[in-house]
Amino acid sequence: MTLEQILSARPSPGRPRTYEFPQFERTVLPSGLQVLAVNLPGRPIVAANLVVRRGASDELAEVAGATVLAARAMTEGTQRYPGVELIEAGERLGATLHVDAGWDAFTVSVDVAASRLGAALELLAELAERPTFPESDVARLRDERLNDLLQVRADPRRRVERAFAATLYTADSPYARPAAGDEETVPRLTPEVLRGVHRTVLDPRQTAVIVGGDLSGLNVPHLVEAALGSFGMVGSSAGTGAEAATTAPRAVSAVDRPIVRFYHRPGSVQTELRVGHVGLARRVPDFYAVQVMAAILGGLFNSRLQMNLREDKGYTYGIGAGFDMRRAAGPFSVRTAVQTAATVPSISESLAELRRIRETKVTAAELAAARDYLVGVFPLRFETPGAVVGALTGVFVHDLPDDELTRYRREIEGVTAEAIQKAAQDHIHPDRLAIVAVGDADAVAAELDAAGFGELEVITEEIPAEAEAGEAEEEAE
Repeated sequence: MTLEQILSARPSPGRPRTYEFPQFERTVLPSGLQVLAVNLPGRPIVAANLVVRRGASDELAEVAGATVLAARAMTEGTQRYPGVELIEAGERLGATLHVDAGWDAFTVSVDVAASRLGAALELLAELAERPTFPESDVARLRDERLNDLLQVRADPRRRVERAFAATLYTADSPYARPAAGDEETVPRLTPEVLRGVHRTVLDPRQTAVIVGGDLSGLNVPHLVEAALGSFGMVGSSAGTGAEAATTAPRAVSAVDRPIVRFYHRPGSVQTELRVGHVGLARRVPDFYAVQVMAAILGGLFNSRLQMNLREDKGYTYGIGAGFDMRRAAGPFSVRTAVQTAATVPSISESLAELRRIRETKVTAAELAAARDYLVGVFPLRFETPGAVVGALTGVFVHDLPDDELTRYRREIEGVTAEAIQKAAQDHIHPDRLAIVAVGDADAVAAELDAAGFGELEVITEEIPAEAEAGEAEEEAE
């Protein structure tokens, strides 16, 4: 067969299959704690999340990283199950326990067979309410984080991410610092500090228990109330927690004009590159138009940035762009690593694409491809109870309407080229971009300066010997 015949014989994309996000029931217990239950027939492994609308962005700056470290330390033991006994208690139920903290939320989760859900919720309550934060374990986890910070300085990709955040936001914004803390704050994170953070989490008014799986014959609100009816009622700082969790974090831009910060790494053969500015919070009115716009710009394999810088120019193996939407405005960024010699052309082409999506409407083919992709992959995101529960966790954390996920596909299908252009004009700002890079400044600084992208600052950092040694060991392995 000829190439033309092969191409003509390829199957064309079909229409997305019908899908409705599962309905859920919401119950509010007397304490104020919410219960969201979603029945998924035929899914015998149940996922349950206890989620609190409080995260790393709510903690005091002087103890930054305490929320994330507290989450890691909670599984080291509780009052009833010290040390390894907690793991053994979970294993006896065939349950998997996990604690996680991010910018917006604190989550304690369990996966277990439906027949053991009641006992698993009791174990989850023990973990959520009565962790002990053993001194030796906290010290070990604290040292692990400090060692990780050394590795950040040696890893160009992680280094540029940290520098990008610190460049975009004012110093009083939590988003300017790492969620897990930095070299100054982590040494302060004692067990007592972690206990203080944990006390602020125990607020039923900002908490939901979200349960998904085959719930046939199970009275989920009754099981949750039996295990967690007194959640946060003893020894907590519920008032402080509620006030902090309902206040959007400060997310103020430190960039009011185009700037370039280049972190010099002598001899680097490529440049890690981030281009962007302070972006959007999750509760933005034109969320769906932004989603489609971001997909066309840098979210798909055949996005504009990808087709330009990878397929046409060959500057990079891959490039992406998008909005990290949080309770307050997270960053918008273009992200890539390019050959050193292609640093300046890559920035130039990236800026051209940001201007183009603002100035010209997307084509009908681009619009159809992006909408079809987002609509088509939507059901694939929810093939397990854990994924469904995770999606509902987002609905709770961001206080979205109950039908948010039910409406998603319909809203995406309704996005127009005009709405995309307006979203780009409203939310992409080439006049106040930060360009942050890690690479060999000796090779590109003069060209960068001549290009006039913005005020150029070259920063030379000394990589700690311990970090260099760790990086060498990883390469040897």
